[in-house]
Amino acid sequence: MTSKHYLIIGGSHGIGLELVRRLRADGAAVTVVSRTRGDLGTVSEVSHIEADVTAATLRREQLPEVVDGLAYCPGSIQLAPLRSITPELLLEDYRLNVVAAVQCVQAALPALKAAQQAAIVLFSTVAVSQGLAMHTSVAAAKGAVEGLTRSLAAELAPAIRVNCVAPALTDTPLAERFLQTEEKRKAMAKRYPLKRVGQPIDVANVAALLLGDQSDWITGQVIAVDGGMSRVRV
Repeated sequence: MTSKHYLIIGGSHGIGLELVRRLRADGAAVTVVSRTRGDLGTVSEVSHIEADVTAATLRREQLPEVVDGLAYCPGSIQLAPLRSITPELLLEDYRLNVVAAVQCVQAALPALKAAQQAAIVLFSTVAVSQGLAMHTSVAAAKGAVEGLTRSLAAELAPAIRVNCVAPALTDTPLAERFLQTEEKRKAMAKRYPLKRVGQPIDVANVAALLLGDQSDWITGQVIAVDGGMSRVRV
């Protein structure tokens, strides 16, 4: 059986890196696009394209001829009160989370269409559904990602499925400042019905499922991976 080939944008750290590890463990070929190799040295036989997708558009010829699945993993946690929100901050978050994601999908579209059945996974945040204070910029950008997910799912069906994963705070380098002491970790864990902070593998497992054949009747969905925060009250 021919191995799947996945394209992971932002796969050198955090959730993206954990997704790369998971896909490689399943025997898939993986190409990562990121600004640096980061921690990719910990994963064997991964192709790497050095690129900042917010600054330059990927070229079709840079990518594999056939891509069975694409995950767009870059994100930001720029928290600020309303009085501090600037147009520049809003545009920065929107460019990273929405504009660059669209451009990556456009570049990979011929390779995705060349696959027998392909999938795309985007990433949102629990802040879209929960209305968390200080999350104005990131929630606005990720809300657009959820709308993008549904629009692309409609436009690209039936050949390409498109879904979205919406995590809560996850223990990654991006979230380090929120979890840098044991006291902060315990306080954060108490906010979740499952009483722990999310780990990258928690999110990567769901993303891997949505990229694979096991989810071939799922599209246009936003899947919460948030320890119960968005739906459960205890």
